[in-house]
Amino acid sequence: MTEQNKIALLGTERAALPGANLVGPANPEELVEVSIVLKQRRALKLDDLQGRILSQDEFAAAYGAEPQQLERVRAFARAHNLEVIDHPDEAARRTIKVRGSVAQLENAFSVKLNEYDHPHGKYRGRTGLIHVPADLADIVQGVFGLDNRPQTKPHFRYRKLTASLDAAAAAPTSYTPVQVAQLYSFPTAVNGAGQTIGIIELGGGYNPSDITSYFQSLGLTAPSVTDVSVDGGTNSPTNANSADGEVCLDIEVAGAVAPGANIVMYFAPNTSQGFQDALSQAIHDTTYNPAAISISWGGPESSWTSQSTQTFDQIAQEAAALGVTITVAAGDNGSSDGVTDGSNNVDFPASSSNVLACGGTTLVSSNGAITSETVWNDGAQGGATGGGFSTIFAQPTYQSSITGQTGRAVPDVAGDADPNSGYNILVDGQQGVVGGTSAVAPLWAGLVALLNQQLNRRVGFLNPVLYALPEPSNGFNDITQGNNGAYSAGPGWDACTGLGSPIGTTLATLLTTPPATGTPSGGGPTN
Repeated sequence: MTEQNKIALLGTERAALPGANLVGPANPEELVEVSIVLKQRRALKLDDLQGRILSQDEFAAAYGAEPQQLERVRAFARAHNLEVIDHPDEAARRTIKVRGSVAQLENAFSVKLNEYDHPHGKYRGRTGLIHVPADLADIVQGVFGLDNRPQTKPHFRYRKLTASLDAAAAAPTSYTPVQVAQLYSFPTAVNGAGQTIGIIELGGGYNPSDITSYFQSLGLTAPSVTDVSVDGGTNSPTNANSADGEVCLDIEVAGAVAPGANIVMYFAPNTSQGFQDALSQAIHDTTYNPAAISISWGGPESSWTSQSTQTFDQIAQEAAALGVTITVAAGDNGSSDGVTDGSNNVDFPASSSNVLACGGTTLVSSNGAITSETVWNDGAQGGATGGGFSTIFAQPTYQSSITGQTGRAVPDVAGDADPNSGYNILVDGQQGVVGGTSAVAPLWAGLVALLNQQLNRRVGFLNPVLYALPEPSNGFNDITQGNNGAYSAGPGWDACTGLGSPIGTTLATLLTTPPATGTPSGGGPTN
């Protein structure tokens, strides 16, 4: 029963996963850690910053949670016998962690927690809405962690040994990330020194010996790789057929592109709570202070609650205010994003207006130069770049030139993603060729590290700047051939490859004096 002084938090409604079977009530004595996220002290509007990047202290003072609000939540927790887990950055992150038994949490939030069996694993879940006291409803943005169902999938694909290619398609090839960077004319006078690239991982792991061996094979010194545990997530390698392929792809692509950069891995559980907490911790990390964050995990917009999408999008907006660039894979299932009802869908968090969404291409070269680049689409039995228009987020002002649609358009940019023109990587001692838009996010994060070093400032939230660059010499290879299902490539921006694949040196030149946009895009610290 819902207590009379509690009201429902809108946007928190959950249903059981399709294909899930109810096992029974969750163990009432099981201990669970929950993240209570508060609303911003005042609405963050990037235009109000007029291009200025905030320090962590400035941000916390202006937009973080107010002390009295934090205390109100603590009092609520104490009243329900929940343990408050203190964190020094809770004001900046607007997040209070509490721990309690299933029975205590059911009482505190007026929910019922059950155990479910699902083809992808057992999970603790809830249905319906979360409730909070009426006197907290005005300050609570969301409550995360009661439900621990798997939320996302990694967007990488191994090349199939028996891949069937269209007769007109180029024969399969593969590249090292260094070769891809050369084809895209990445700056060569810099190596990312002084920069930190954060990578979000929601499963899998890597063996340090593989990283050392891989970079030795490229003639490079292995980058410094540091692991950070979020919500109990750890570096947990198993075998090459697991999410280890994602983790190693991310490290090896970003590290090969920007070998002088430090890499910090934020390992978190594959839940809406873990994903959000990982991004929040990364952008407010004053120890490692990443300037670029790569995300290669996601799922169709329809698979998320609105409290998740809105809260995650707000955190991504905070990253923009702090000068952090977030690069996100756009998905590997074409214009449907794997939804089987015949509709068009985009992947989240790529559809957040505050991230750089990365689509995929098929890259063909000869003698160190690109000979053709088309939309990545392997057909019905393979993968294809995600892309399309959001049904959750409205069209941002930086995309005002895209007509005929009202939703946030995806992707923004692109890069090589076809497994048949994929990346040579090393996973759990095994060499393989991997593609997917998962490769494009760390590729762009590496490029951001190079640009930051060369320009001696953070390029920050790039989207408004990139869309404002003058065509045709806007620093992109315009992809005009191919489709991802419902959408076809064409001159200029398209819903398959965005603005195109990068011409790194041209972008560096154009960003030396970027067009004025009113949003934070540089001028902050370089690391």
